[in-house]
Formats: sequence, structure tokens, C-alpha cells
Amino acid sequence: MIPRIGIAALSALCALLVTAQAQTPSEFYRGKQIKFVVGTASGQDYDLWARLIGRHITRHIPGQPTLIVENMPGAGHIIATNHLYNVAPRDGSVIGMVSRNMTDAAVMGLPNVRYDPGRFNWLGSPEVNHRVMFVSTTSGFNTVPDLFERELIVGAPGGVQGVTAAPLLLKNLLGMKLKVVQGYRSPGDVVLAVTRGEVGGFVNSIGGPLGARRQWVETGQMRILFNMEPEAVSWLGAPTIFAFLKTEEQRQVLIFFAGGTRLGRPVMAPPSVPADRVETLRRAFDATMRDEAFLKEAEAMGFEVTPQTGEAVAALVAGALATPKDIVKLAERATQGE
Repeated sequence: MIPRIGIAALSALCALLVTAQAQTPSEFYRGKQIKFVVGTASGQDYDLWARLIGRHITRHIPGQPTLIVENMPGAGHIIATNHLYNVAPRDGSVIGMVSRNMTDAAVMGLPNVRYDPGRFNWLGSPEVNHRVMFVSTTSGFNTVPDLFERELIVGAPGGVQGVTAAPLLLKNLLGMKLKVVQGYRSPGDVVLAVTRGEVGGFVNSIGGPLGARRQWVETGQMRILFNMEPEAVSWLGAPTIFAFLKTEEQRQVLIFFAGGTRLGRPVMAPPSVPADRVETLRRAFDATMRDEAFLKEAEAMGFEVTPQTGEAVAALVAGALATPKDIVKLAERATQGE
């Protein structure tokens, strides 16, 4: 009797799985609620982007599901990324937005990383960023050479975020005289520390010329000394840090580090989601990036939409994973603290 019951239960389970797999994306998403996991607390940039996308993307998903955003801050986005990889359902009902630096964190083998970026199903990114060095206009630092001659106190949150790793890299790899003060709760708190005179500068990302962070420069509060990508960005009015490198090793490490910035604000689904649902989510993301209501709201929020497809993000991740191990080790050592 027991074996017969076991066989019957197994047969019923198999039938249920076959039925689930046979569902079209429209059938699967009808009446569903999608959970959008974000690796920051409410009100920070990633959260604002996720909520903006979430208000519009469901119109472009067959079956018109609902969507809720769940904030999962901690360990510089590692908690949320581990959750999406190891815990979240792999059926297309959960998506996420985490730091662009999560790929670099995995490549460098940082502590507590329990995911493989190459196995995520990347859906796209709403913007492309540039990583820049901001300094207070009252700091007395006006050019890049100044940073090699005297000490600048730089604020950072800590963890594996690029806003912390970047100044450590500049200090340890290039020899800039930076005193990196870690422990601020968020990048926004570092900005407040600059306005209070606690620190003289910080590294952060900046979007387009009309973005909100550009206003820090326009109002005269701060200046940008350089950007950290290989090419200078004309509207920044500042050089690229690559103009000040002295060795091929420095160049290769910074190219690796710049790759994370190009990921923008990456959105993904967990591994092993059925291919037709991944395709549906990717095309829904692309359609959202062209949606007039979405674009209008993004403009009102001061966001500049420069989207990348899921396929483009996946290619960038694959490139990072292919970085030579000696360059990765050098980058790892250079971002491991004072």
C-alpha cells in the first residue's frame, strides 16, 4: 500500500510540474504578484529606480500581474543578491535590482558572496553611470595632481560598494594621499558629511548632464576632479583618471573596475527561470524603457534614461568573469582597506 501511495503521489507531482511548465507566460502571470527585491533601504537611488520601474513594467507583462517592492538592505547589497540566488523562487515571480558592484565582488571572491553572476538572468538596466571624484569647493583641491601632493579626507559607507572600493583603489593602487573614513550609513550620509565639513570629498556615480547629482556642481557646492572610465566624459569638464596612470597593471585593474560602472542599475531574475518567462520579462523591461508615462515620470524625478538590454548586461557580466586572475588579485588587494 505504501509504495503504491508513494508512486501515486510522485505521479501527481510530476503531472503538476508538467502542467506548470506548459503554461504560457500570460497564463502564469495572470493573477500573480511579482516581488521586486532591492538591495538598499527605502528612499535610496536603487530603491527609487526600482519603484519607478515597478509602477510601469506590469503593463507590459502578459497577464498584467501586480508588483510589490521589498527592500532587503545589508552588507552592501550582498544579502539581497544571495537571497535572489539561493532563496527566491525560480519561476519568474521574483526579480531584483542590486548594486552594479555585485559582479566584481563575486569575481574577487569577497567574503559572504554566495552567488555566481553568470547564472543570473539579466533583464536590463535603466541607465549608464560614470564614477567620479567629487570634492568640496572649499577643500582646496582643484586638480588631480593635488591628490598626490597632500591628504584629502574622503568619506565612504564601507562594505563592497563602489563608493567605498573606489577611493581605496585610488589610494592603494595609484598612491593618492587619501584618508578614507568608512562607516557612514549610506552614500547620502557621506554627502551630508561633506556639507558639514567632516570630509572633503567622496567617490560616487553620476548619470547624465541633467541628473540631480550634476546640480551639486552647478550650485557651486562641489567640483568633479575626474571620472574613472577610460574615456573622458565631455560634459563633466574633467579628465579621465586614465590620463594619470603610470603602469599597464594600473590600467588593467582600472578597466576591470570600470566595467561595474557600465552595468548601471542592473535588474535580474534568479537562475533557472524558464526561458520563455525570461524572454517575457526582458521584452517587458525594454518596452518600459520606451513607455511615455515612464519617461515622463523619470524626467520629473531627475532621472535620465539610458537603457541597456538584458543581453547587453549579460555580455558585460561575462566580460568581467573572464578577467585574468592576476588582475583580479591585484584589484582585490588594492580595495581591502587602508
